[in-house]
Amino acid sequence: MYLFDQSKMMQHTNYQPAQEAFARLLQIMDELRAQCPWDKKQTMESLRHLTIEEVYELADSILDKDLNEVKKELGDILLHIIFYAKIASETNAFDITEVINAICDKLISRHPHIYSDTIANDEETVKKNWEQLKMKEGNTSVLQGVPSSLPSLIKAIRIQEKARGAGFDWDNPAQVWEKVIEEMNEFKCEVELGNKNRMAAEFGDLLFSLINYARFHEINPEEALELTNRKFINRFKYMENEVRKLNQKLENMSLAEMDVHWNEAKKIFK
Repeated sequence: MYLFDQSKMMQHTNYQPAQEAFARLLQIMDELRAQCPWDKKQTMESLRHLTIEEVYELADSILDKDLNEVKKELGDILLHIIFYAKIASETNAFDITEVINAICDKLISRHPHIYSDTIANDEETVKKNWEQLKMKEGNTSVLQGVPSSLPSLIKAIRIQEKARGAGFDWDNPAQVWEKVIEEMNEFKCEVELGNKNRMAAEFGDLLFSLINYARFHEINPEEALELTNRKFINRFKYMENEVRKLNQKLENMSLAEMDVHWNEAKKIFK
C-alpha cells in the first residue's frame, strides 16, 4: 500500500507558492459564486459547452506554439474545474479536495511500476498495465473509457489506442497499408456502382484504416488534418487578396486563372 510522504512535499520549495495561488483562486471562486449575477446563475449544464470551447482554444494555442496563450488557456480550464467542484459542493456531492484526492489515488493505483513492485520499462508495457488495471476496477470493455461524444476522428484514434493496449493490433505498418489499399479499392468499387449507402460505409472504413496507418508512424491524424486546414485557409485567403488587388472576383474567374494565384500561395505557405 502506498502512503503519502508529506516530507517529500516539504522538500519542494515551489509547492508553497502554488498552494497559495490555488487558495487564492478558490477564494475568488467563492466570492464570484456568492456575489456575481452571472456566476451565481451557472450550472454544470450551462458551463459544459464553454468548457469544450476552452479546451479547443488550448488545442489551438498548442498548435500555434504560443506558450503565453497556452498559459492563459490552462488558467481558463482550471477555473472551469474549480467552478464544477464549487457547484457540486453546494449540494454536498463532492468538493475540490475530493476531486484532487481522487485523481491522486487513481494515478498511484495506475502506476504500480512507480508506487509498487510492478516492472514496466517501456511505454507499451505501461499502457497495457493501465488497461488491465481499469478492467480490474470494474470496466467490462477496454473501449468503455472512450467518450461517445468525442468527434469521430479523435474517437477513432482513441479506439485504436485502446485496442492496441489490449494486444489487438497489426504487427507492422506494411500490413496496415495493405488494408488501406483494400479499403480504397472497395470504396472505389461502390463509387462506380453508385451505391450511396455503401459508399459512405466504405469511406468510413478507408478513413479508419488511414488513421490506423498514421498511428503506426506516430502521426496524430487530427493534428495533421488541422495543419492542412490552416494551410488551405492561408493559401485561399492569399488568393482572395491577390484577386481583390486586381479588382476581380473569384466567381468570375476561370479555374486556370485562379490556379495562377493558388500556385503563388503554395510557394509562400508550404
